[in-house]
Amino acid sequence: MRSKALAATLIFGATCGIPGVTHAQNASPIPPVVEATYADVADLVQASGLVALVNVKDQAVVEPTRAQGLAPGHARLYLEAQTEALLSGRAAVGESLVYLVDVPLLPNGKAPKLKKQRFIVFAQPVPGRPGELQLTDSSAQLPANPATEQKVRAVIAEFASPDTPPKVTGIREAMSVAGNLAGESETQLFLDTATGTPVSLSVVRRPGMQPQWGVSWSEIVDQSARAPQADTVEWYRLACFLPYRLPANALVQNDGPSRNRADADYRFIMDQLGACPRNRG
Repeated sequence: MRSKALAATLIFGATCGIPGVTHAQNASPIPPVVEATYADVADLVQASGLVALVNVKDQAVVEPTRAQGLAPGHARLYLEAQTEALLSGRAAVGESLVYLVDVPLLPNGKAPKLKKQRFIVFAQPVPGRPGELQLTDSSAQLPANPATEQKVRAVIAEFASPDTPPKVTGIREAMSVAGNLAGESETQLFLDTATGTPVSLSVVRRPGMQPQWGVSWSEIVDQSARAPQADTVEWYRLACFLPYRLPANALVQNDGPSRNRADADYRFIMDQLGACPRNRG
């Protein structure tokens, strides 16, 4: 196992160095973990070439002095695992997999024991070496409990859909027009995306009614557009990547009332979307 760990270190990245390893036969049980949020899972799914369900069969601890780039309070482990299922990705993977992962130390300063534990790993395949993985980041594995597995599968299905919304990269233009009645207005915001696909947001206010907002994922500005549900890819694209404040250079109107309405309506949208929590840092 020592020779395999030395070889796998080269795959982990140039900053990792060449570690020494010790077997973790006396390691303590796995510590409690914080549940991954929708955004945590979406971040990992987007960045990964494959997602696999594995069962850890053996582990070795990389000596801290040889684990360059290791965060304080963490251990670097070399894991041998059995592949249970390939959840996403087209690359061939072997029945057995090896990879390196950084995990928090237990309160007693020891590395957790991961043997016989099931995990969902987010990784890139190593070309020409189907039995070896490079994790998307140094800790890109999640415990494979039923709730997390269901969440991961659902996110993978969303991102695999041909109708998946594009990545939002900013706000191109914002404008607001007052209506004929007091308190009546409509604000439109046009977003920039990674693919160039047009996306627009709209807020409609009518006297005596609650403001309504929605998103249109096409060239058509649709007044019947609806707000996305939380913990969906549509929500994720907006809540997790739109700026908290409306950039001043996005406002195409110079008069104060129009700019104030656009700014207020943007704050309304952000409040309705809510925060984008991430527990993985």
